[in-house]
Amino acid sequence: MKEMYDLIVVGGGPGGAIAAKNAAELGLDVLLIEKRQEIGDPVRCAEGVSKICLSDHIEPDPRWICADLTGSRIYSPDGTMVEMSEEMSGGEVGYVLERKVFDRALVDQCAKAGAEVRVKTRATGLIMEKGVVCGIYAMHLGEEYEIRSKIVIGADGMESKVGRWAGIDTSLKPTDMETCVQYLVTNIDIDPQFCDFYLGNEIAPAGYLWVFPKGENMANIGVGILGSKSGDHRAIDYLDKFMRDVYPEGRIIEMVYGGVPVSGPIEKTVSDGLILVGDAARQSDPITGGGIINAMEAGKIAAEVAADAIKKGDYTTDTLNEYETLWRSTIGKEIEYSLVVKETFIKFTDRDLNHLAQSLSNVNFYSLSLKDLLYALFKANKKLLWDLRGLFRDVVNNNFEFKYKKNQFD
Repeated sequence: MKEMYDLIVVGGGPGGAIAAKNAAELGLDVLLIEKRQEIGDPVRCAEGVSKICLSDHIEPDPRWICADLTGSRIYSPDGTMVEMSEEMSGGEVGYVLERKVFDRALVDQCAKAGAEVRVKTRATGLIMEKGVVCGIYAMHLGEEYEIRSKIVIGADGMESKVGRWAGIDTSLKPTDMETCVQYLVTNIDIDPQFCDFYLGNEIAPAGYLWVFPKGENMANIGVGILGSKSGDHRAIDYLDKFMRDVYPEGRIIEMVYGGVPVSGPIEKTVSDGLILVGDAARQSDPITGGGIINAMEAGKIAAEVAADAIKKGDYTTDTLNEYETLWRSTIGKEIEYSLVVKETFIKFTDRDLNHLAQSLSNVNFYSLSLKDLLYALFKANKKLLWDLRGLFRDVVNNNFEFKYKKNQFD
C-alpha cells in the first residue's frame, strides 16, 4: 500500500465496491480495504434485489443469480395469501443473488477500473488534523499502516466505526434495529418463482419471516424481529418453530445472524473529508431492512461528489454536502416513506394484518396499477391506515401523477 491516495473506501460490500469503482473510473487514485479475508463472506442478508435497479450498476450474470422471480406471496396471520407481481413487490424481489459471488464480481469490476483492493485490512482509526479527516490508520497482516487520503468513504456496515471516529452519532436504540437470523435450507418443496413473506406477532413480532428460493429445493429462510421485541423469545426461536411447523424435513446447511438498521437515516452523513454510505449511514429500507440497492445508489453518488470535490481541491463539509442533498432527495425520499409505514405497521395487531390481507385477497395485482392499488387499499382500510393518509396523498399525487382529486383521501 502507498502512503497517499485520493480516496480510501473502508468496506468491500456493494456500497463500498460501487463507490470505489465509480471513483476509479472518474480518474481518482483509490484504495478499497475490507477487514475480512474474503469478499462477500459471511453473507448477512436475504439476497433479494430488484432487477431493474440492479442493472443500473452491473450487467446481470447467471454465475451470481440463484433465482429469477416472477413475484411474491404475503401470508397474514390467519393464512390469507396475497400474491403480487415482481413489479409490485418492492426492491427486494426480482433476483435472488449468491452474495459470495456477487460481491466478488463487484470488487472485481472495481479492481479492473483501477482501484487497489486490500482484504484482511482493518481500519483502526482516522487520521485527523484540525478536525478534518485526512486518511486512516490500518492493520494488515499484523502490521500497522498510516495511509493518507483527500477523502475517506465509510462503507463499513451497521457496526460502522468510521462515522463514530469522525464524531457522527451512529447509535441505535432497540426499536431502531431488527434482530435477524437466517438458515440456508435444502430438501424442501418450494415454488422457485416466488418469494414468500409471513406476517404476524406469533411468527415475527414487528417484523416478518421470509422464504427466498435459491435453486431447486433450496431457499434462504429467515426472520427479523424488532430489537425491542427480542425478550424471552429470540429471533432464532421464532425461526426454529417455523421450520418445525412448515418445513420439518428441511436440512440446514448454513446459518447467518446479525442486526439490520431500520431507523431511517442518521442526521448527517458527511463531515470534513468524510462520506458515509449504506448501512453505515442507515440507508437501508425501514420496512424490509433491504439495503443492497440503496447502498449501491449512494456509493455512486458519493464517488461523483468526491471526484468533484477533489477536482476543486475542497474537501470540506460545505462541498461534500452535495452528497447529502443528492441522496436525500432520491433514495432518501423512499426511506422517509418507508419509515412512516414502519412506525404504523409495528402497531398493528394480528387482527389488523388479517383485515388488510382480506381486503386485498381478490385483487388482481398483475393487472392493477400501483396508483389504483394505493387508492383501493386506503379506501378499504381507511380507519386502519388513517395515519398514512398524508403519505398516500403525497405518493400518488406527486410521484405517480395520480388522477384522483386530493380531497378523495380526506
